[in-house]
Parts: sequence; C-alpha cells; structure tokens
Amino acid sequence: MGTLDDKVVIITGTGGGMGRTAALVFAREGAKVVGCDIQAAGNDETAELVRRGGGEMTAIAPVDLTDPEQARRFVEEAAGAYGGLDVVYNNAASLRFGPMPDYSVEDWRATIAGELDIPFFVSKFAWPHLVRRGGGVIINVASMAGMIAGEVPPMVGHCAANAAIIGMTRQLALEGAPAGIRVLAISPGPVLTPASDRDLGDNQAARDAITRKTLLKRFAQPEEVVELGAFLASDRAAYLTGANIPVEGGATAW
Repeated sequence: MGTLDDKVVIITGTGGGMGRTAALVFAREGAKVVGCDIQAAGNDETAELVRRGGGEMTAIAPVDLTDPEQARRFVEEAAGAYGGLDVVYNNAASLRFGPMPDYSVEDWRATIAGELDIPFFVSKFAWPHLVRRGGGVIINVASMAGMIAGEVPPMVGHCAANAAIIGMTRQLALEGAPAGIRVLAISPGPVLTPASDRDLGDNQAARDAITRKTLLKRFAQPEEVVELGAFLASDRAAYLTGANIPVEGGATAW
C-alpha cells in the first residue's frame, strides 16, 4: 500500500531532474502520474522508467506551459487520462540569472513567465477539476530565493518570482479551503540535479559559493525534496495548508 494509491497527480517538468524524480517517487507511492515537459524525448524516458519500476504514467509533450492555451489543453488532457485530478505538483520552471545592471527587460519577463506564470496557469486550469473531485492538493515548488537574497549567482528575477509563488500559495490556500483544496509551497535550496552537475563540472569554487550559506555545506539530492512533496500530497498531511516549507540545509536560519 502506497500513501498515494489511486491518486491522479499532475507533475510538470518531468523530462529530467527533480521532475523525473518526482514522477518516480509519486508513482512508487501508488499515484497515477500525468507528466509533461517541453522536451518530448526526456519526458518519454521518464515514463518508461516509471513503468519499468511498476508504476503508471501518461507522458504529454511537448508542452510550453508559459502559453496559457497549451497549459489549459495539458490540464484537460491530464484530467481525461484517468478521469479526474487529485494533486497538482508544480515543478516546471525556466529562469535567467544576472546582476541588476545587466539584467534586461527580456530576462525579467522570461523569468516571470517561466517561474510564476507556469504554476498560476496550471493551478488555474486544474482548480475546477479539484473542486469537482471534492478537494485536492496543489504543491508549488518555489525556492529559498523567495525568502532570502543570494550572491551566487545574482538572482533578482528568481527572487521576485519565488517570493510571488510563496504569496500566491497562501492566497490559494485561503480560497481553496472551503472546497477542500490544500495548497502548499516547498522552497528548496541548492539541489544537485544532472543539469546543475553538468553546468558546474569540476568548478569547486562555484560549488562552494553556492553551498556556503547552507548549514550542511552541501547540495540536496532531488529525493530529499521530492519525498517531502509526496508526504504533503498524501492524507497524512491533511492538516497542512498555506505553509511554505524550506528544504535548504538551514540556509534561511541565519
């Protein structure tokens, strides 16, 4: 018996990294997963890994979730795949870093679209499906950048977008409570995904700069974030809503 047996879960950004890990963990717990990504090949690979592990996943790609019409179509297709929706795990994001003097208007707009618009669109279109189900759970993967500033890399757009996600989470929890919808945010610190590992390579100075603010002096593994998400989506967390939970090795403690 899994903690999410027969729950229908949307997970965005399942083409790799934390989204792929989320698909595997949620499926392991018995969920029927509907995952999407802008890249079809990676998304299909995730679905195959889920099935090989004995889980169930429908892969939908390519989907550009910064386009509200594509987001709407994805949600409708996801709801049709298994006859409804129970959980929305808003993982997908795209962003740009840079210091304020060099951070262009295009950089700003691309980051707000890629980090804030995506969870808003998916949550908006999933909302009536959750209401029809008698309630459900929305989990927004934000960032500790929504709580504290960061030197490496410079992140004005990232900080602004994730502070907004945390605020949106509180408001949606307020509005969703009468319908039985719980809404929560998870704010990871630095997470070692295949992409971040590739980008950092053997640059130990950059790795140290990123983890310096953490008390544990290391990156998180994706599972250390996603296992919390699976718990929050389950009935074991039935009294939790409106909260933002940092998973950042103590970086926001000081």
